[in-house]
Amino acid sequence: MGERGELRIYLGAAPGVGKTYAMLGEAHRRLQRGTDVVVGLVETHGRARTAELLDGLEVLPRVTVDYRGAAFEELDADAVLARRPQVAVVDELAHTNVPGGRHGKRWQDVEDLVAAGIDVLTTVNVQHLESLNDVVETITGVPQRETVPDEVVRAADQVELVDLTPEALRRRMAHGNVYAADKVDAALGNYFRVGNLTALRELALLWLAGTVEEQLDRYRTDHGITSTWETRERVVVALTGGPEGDTLVRRAARIAARNTGADLLAVHVTRSDGLTGADPATLARQRVLVESLGGTYHQIVGDDVPRAMLDFARAENATQLVLGASRRGRLAQLFSPGIGVTVTAQSGSIDVHMVTHEQVGRGRGRLPRLSAGLTLRRRLAGLVTAVVALPLLTLVLSSLRDALNLTSDVLVFLVAVIGAALVGGLWPAVAAAVAASLLLNWFFTQPTGRFAIAERNNALALVVFLAVAVMVSWVVDLAARRSSQAARATAEAETLSTLAGDVLRGETALTALLDRVRESFGMASATLLERGPAPASDTAPSTPPAPDRTPEDAGWPGDPKTPPAGPVVPERAPAADARPGGVERHGWHVVASSGPDPCVRPENGDVDVPVGDDLALVLRGRPLAAEDRRVLAAFGAQAAVALRQRRLAQAVAEAEPLAEVDRTRTALLAAVSHDLRSPLASAKASVSALRSDGVPWSEPERAELLATADESLDRLTRLVENLLDLSRLQAGALAVFPQRVGLEDVLPAVLRELGPDGAGIEMTLEMELPEVMADPGLLERILVNVAANAVRHSPANDPPRITGSAHRDRVEVRVIDFGRGVPESDWDRIFVPFQRLGDRDNTAGVGLGLALSRGLADAMDGLLYPDHTPGGGLTMVLSLPAAPMTRLRR
Repeated sequence: MGERGELRIYLGAAPGVGKTYAMLGEAHRRLQRGTDVVVGLVETHGRARTAELLDGLEVLPRVTVDYRGAAFEELDADAVLARRPQVAVVDELAHTNVPGGRHGKRWQDVEDLVAAGIDVLTTVNVQHLESLNDVVETITGVPQRETVPDEVVRAADQVELVDLTPEALRRRMAHGNVYAADKVDAALGNYFRVGNLTALRELALLWLAGTVEEQLDRYRTDHGITSTWETRERVVVALTGGPEGDTLVRRAARIAARNTGADLLAVHVTRSDGLTGADPATLARQRVLVESLGGTYHQIVGDDVPRAMLDFARAENATQLVLGASRRGRLAQLFSPGIGVTVTAQSGSIDVHMVTHEQVGRGRGRLPRLSAGLTLRRRLAGLVTAVVALPLLTLVLSSLRDALNLTSDVLVFLVAVIGAALVGGLWPAVAAAVAASLLLNWFFTQPTGRFAIAERNNALALVVFLAVAVMVSWVVDLAARRSSQAARATAEAETLSTLAGDVLRGETALTALLDRVRESFGMASATLLERGPAPASDTAPSTPPAPDRTPEDAGWPGDPKTPPAGPVVPERAPAADARPGGVERHGWHVVASSGPDPCVRPENGDVDVPVGDDLALVLRGRPLAAEDRRVLAAFGAQAAVALRQRRLAQAVAEAEPLAEVDRTRTALLAAVSHDLRSPLASAKASVSALRSDGVPWSEPERAELLATADESLDRLTRLVENLLDLSRLQAGALAVFPQRVGLEDVLPAVLRELGPDGAGIEMTLEMELPEVMADPGLLERILVNVAANAVRHSPANDPPRITGSAHRDRVEVRVIDFGRGVPESDWDRIFVPFQRLGDRDNTAGVGLGLALSRGLADAMDGLLYPDHTPGGGLTMVLSLPAAPMTRLRR
């Protein structure tokens, strides 16, 4: 395969900004440089200045495609490939080709040209980009049927924005340079309003900025550039999981807000072994805060925290880095400069902000207990090992005094100390080391029997022995503690992973979380309580305050405590806590619970974890260790998020029917404004004319006026009946009386109802077609609506057809038209009320026919769905249950 050609796209915010003009100007410049340029297809839209630019360029003839009796001109991609120019000019990249051509979309033809090694110049508007199609429709109110995938435009070698201010574009239109004079006023008052053009221009600029950023990232990656290029402000805030994180996030957000379009990124560095001193609950809360401020949260792994943080900042092309001042004390800072100082020294072109906070210099918390990794039983076993082994070794080595020297004795005692360290950890090993050094001094170091050392070598040996024993014991104890922490971290990760899996599998978030808490910690019940009046949307019943209200109820309870034995009456209840009827304003109520006998107040449980200001996670069963409460706090934070999401979902569910009613009302008013007024005006004009005494009407004229009034009133009647039937369907109040009905009895009535429109409809039914179970009146309404729709969209010389056939226990009625058809992507939309897809004007009805027909079919256990008509058009299929066969009695 040869080398690919280059694709250059001229992107515009709206029609008329000059994309085609700029593209043809580039074609002339290349032609003057001696490049072989041909025009595959250019749409001038009657613009004289654009047409002038075609002079001097070779224009290939277009291919003519016949479709449904009409001739259309399209790009002749085969001719361009056969001509093989160096550059081909192809306008309107998002254009949809007429069926029967090389491809369905013009951008696919362009892909073929580029793949063949031909450079292509083309144009596209921002409203045709697939990702922005719905946004543009929301802004302008005009749907765009022709789209091009964003990847096609992003993959172009060059994307050039053809920009024009809204005022300049409107002046160009007013001068007649874009549309014909008779269309200018309508365009300026609708699509080309200043607000619409400003929004479209911003969309184009932002989309192109994102594309340029991707290209810049690829360039920096391809060329190995790691230094920061300050093309866009990116603020990275480092989170340690400490309480100062909230202050840092808000400060970083303020820095980012000073620069329009700046990005906010939060990063937390965890160690590769999975061990961390960060509080999961605090990190979870800070993540929610970052996302609420429009930022993103990232978690990376690295044992060298400064290097990992700077690597992340450089990879994201960050310009500013926000760190908190060190929480370590002055003594700790003497031995290590700290993360902040190291990052500042190595940051290079990245600006570093050191933010002070209330936790500066307060330390990182309590030091861990030295033997926290070993149980009491193991420490006692280590002491027993030392007490038993050291005297036995002393007896054995004393009996071998003549065969062994002091070095051998020291090594043997060192083995005993290491054994005590392996069994019992640090403190038993230290005690064993001290005891062993004393025994060596008394029994094996000259002079024996005294705590004295005659030779310096012996003194050095004992000192080294003691130091080695203590160091080995420390290492063993540290390994044991790390192993315990790793096991706990693994258990925590597995617990949280299981919880996440429960939520992702579709289980209710709050219920799954509380069930997992109760099972993981072996509790009898887990309850999420909220302080304040119970929201009406919560399904959990509100629990009135217990009679034993204590003064601590106004604040958070401290350590877990048992309920008081009897009622405790406060000396003076705060007036603000009272309501008429004895209901507390700040009482607790149950939001969600798991297990029997849920707690109704925080102090009633064995463990309570505050979550924010008004929530508490309460467990009943047994007290928990401090390290378990840390994980429980993370569960509490997730419970608060789950509660917020549940309430948001409930609010959306409550608002959706109101929004649907509002959309229906708006659509109804917009749709029937013409259809009610038109027949009313016709009937009114006819009746007023008949009542006029100044005009002597002849009998034929009077009959014509009466017929007009009658026809208009019939249209009004059908419209009102459709609206009433649709409202009954939506309310579930439509009465249906199915019975055995023959299609040969219903179809003639349908044709009569259609009047002159039904005269040309062909009707074909299978021989011995079974009867159907349906309501005769509703069945006739369905077929009248569907057939009227087919007549409206069929060519005058090719009327629709109606066929009937049996398929197993169903009977299908097909109403076939040979019109323009409906794209398969719009098949669902044609059954939405107040839709008029494909109608050229606003006189075709309110769009209730198909929506009502499908509802009536569903009410009779039938199906109404669209299908393709061979050769072009749309077929509506009505499937009804066949009536059961009746047996003749002898």
